[in-house]
Amino acid sequence: KSGFKYDGTDNFDEKILKLQEKYEFILVCPEVDGGLATPRLPSECKDGKVINKIGQDVTENFNKGASKALEVALKNHCKKALLKAKSPSCGKGVIYDGTFTHTKTLGNGVACELLIRNGIKVFTEDELEQL
Repeated sequence: KSGFKYDGTDNFDEKILKLQEKYEFILVCPEVDGGLATPRLPSECKDGKVINKIGQDVTENFNKGASKALEVALKNHCKKALLKAKSPSCGKGVIYDGTFTHTKTLGNGVACELLIRNGIKVFTEDELEQL
């Protein structure tokens, strides 16, 4: 499978599976690597922090996981990353706004932003053709 979501379900995508014929994948989950369990409560970015659905500040977990994702990417000389759209860790360009109403806003997830700032080209599952 192509990866488990925060709620324990998966995001299997046949197109991503086919990309493994062309690219070597190194699987990471910044949220889990930052100390959060699966399944876990949904989290969203708001006012420079990451808050879960019951109001707990999980920013430290997200920052720690983002740092670990960057460390893995640099250690493996990664030039590109394929991340999950709209995620508070991995979203690129558009993320959920922190109201837990499925409202989107412009911005990047915590790990996505760190990877971009360190020269790694980021794509989401919505940009597979560009990858």
